[in-house]
Amino acid sequence: MHPDIDRVTRIIRDTAAAEIMPRFRALAAGDVSEKRPGDLVTIADTRSEARLAAALTALTPGSAVVGEEMVDADPDILLALAGDAPVWVLDPLDGTRNFVHGKPCFAVIVAYCLGGRTLAAWIHDPVNDVTQWAADGEGAWIGDRRVRVAAPAPIGKMSGSLGNRLRKRLREHAGGAFAGARLVRYGCAGREYMDLAGGQLHFARYAGRIRPWDHAAGVLLHREAGGFSAFADGRSPYRPAPRIIEGTLLLAPDEATWDALHRAIGAG
Repeated sequence: MHPDIDRVTRIIRDTAAAEIMPRFRALAAGDVSEKRPGDLVTIADTRSEARLAAALTALTPGSAVVGEEMVDADPDILLALAGDAPVWVLDPLDGTRNFVHGKPCFAVIVAYCLGGRTLAAWIHDPVNDVTQWAADGEGAWIGDRRVRVAAPAPIGKMSGSLGNRLRKRLREHAGGAFAGARLVRYGCAGREYMDLAGGQLHFARYAGRIRPWDHAAGVLLHREAGGFSAFADGRSPYRPAPRIIEGTLLLAPDEATWDALHRAIGAG
């Protein structure tokens, strides 16, 4: 079971309208700070997280919250994902650097998890007021319109998200499998997941620290839209864990394409 999809969507949209969009391109000097060098946080992040946490736990009494800013202040909050209660996993403003620099590419990410599984997911694009949602076994949707991943294609004809260093390395191999491919990085995992599930991106690869607020919702959306994802080392599926996972997560339209991408990137 999961909470009412439409009620959660309204909570997310109302939060974005009240706490995020009025501050877009209107941040004061004191509204932005650094958690660590280069890691920005704004008043929109903290206000959005607080509002979401209050509204979502009121909707589902007994639930816990794991939010990006909460975990930054107290890493033990992640342990809620090992408990028996349902957990809301929140990225209240994914793409903070884009937001600070006035780039209209950021998102609100919400996942509803229980027992190491993501049961429902929402990613909201505040600029365009569009919410993509999914529920386990029920497909991925924008409103009442179902969304699907892109059809498989040769690697050179696909578009995908890769880290900066890997993009540079693959582009240096002009005759390699990725010649002709459109390689990007949005600076916002939430918007990338929306485009993966909606068919605008074919694949994505995320390496390093795999945080639940970045990926718990997106992986479910992608899977329910027909995609295949797994960790490159061991081919295990992603599950929201009570820790930051170190690894490489690869997403593709189907398993055969995943295999082809894995081989090509490994040889790139």
